[in-house]
Amino acid sequence: MKGTILTPHRIKTFFLHLLAAFATCVGAAIAAFAILIFFIPNNLIDGGTVGLSMIAGRIWGQHFIPYFLFLFNLPFLFIAYKSIGRRFVLRIAFAVLAFCAALIILPQYFVMPFVGDTLEVVVIGGALLGIGIGLIIRFGGCLDGTEILGLVLSKRYGFTVGEVVLLCNILIFGSAGFVFGGWHPPLLSLITYLVVVKVMDTIIMGLDDTKSVLVISSKSHQISAQVLHELGLGLTIMYGRGGFSGHDTEILYIIAERLQLAKLKDLIYDIDPKAFVAIQNLHEVSAGKGGTKTFFHVHKRPHAFHTEAF
Repeated sequence: MKGTILTPHRIKTFFLHLLAAFATCVGAAIAAFAILIFFIPNNLIDGGTVGLSMIAGRIWGQHFIPYFLFLFNLPFLFIAYKSIGRRFVLRIAFAVLAFCAALIILPQYFVMPFVGDTLEVVVIGGALLGIGIGLIIRFGGCLDGTEILGLVLSKRYGFTVGEVVLLCNILIFGSAGFVFGGWHPPLLSLITYLVVVKVMDTIIMGLDDTKSVLVISSKSHQISAQVLHELGLGLTIMYGRGGFSGHDTEILYIIAERLQLAKLKDLIYDIDPKAFVAIQNLHEVSAGKGGTKTFFHVHKRPHAFHTEAF
């Protein structure tokens, strides 16, 4: 039987998996720290299965929270295994186990809960939890079983993942009002949850604010030349047809940083004040190494500019 050949690709894949596991453990530790130090002492809960576990812990004992979390996530892991795939389930299971382990181990070393002003608790606690969960999600894991439910329902019934998660969280935060004996804790938890989501999105997407810009103009030739030579931005020229006019037209696709947008729009509207410009957020822009990498060059021909990919 031949041994496994350690190719550079295998070595790189191994270290990527090792990095993902390490980042997941760090994220789980940060998230558990936020829950133990900021959330539990101030009667706050998170959304999803974590929040459900904290509600159950409020009733039967806070030291049972990690066990409730593992128990509540089991049905969603089974659903994910049947509907999504084994690799995804393994990543989620590892993240959940790391988080549960952190919730069990950290109380032995951190016994100083933070009880301060509401603003401090909401901002600092929410930011720490968002950083922890964001790290886990960025490296392929997940702590919230309701997101798995959202993925499955979106495929079968057309609901979006956000709609399913929002509905589940409304029920969870509403239930917390009855368990905690008042509406102040769940409402404050909801505000904290918004902080968590914002910080989590920043960790997942990164700080780079990259935009994609679609430009439709009758003067696309002049605009493309100026974008290349004045701003130094790459672009792609696509060909389309107007839905109302039926005329063939060129569509410019440009990727730019946020700080370049103002100058880009000024350039476009200086050339064509009637140009149509659509701007969208981009979560990630990458080019695969060793694969087909696209470089955009514009060559002047008698009547058009075009792009070539090498």
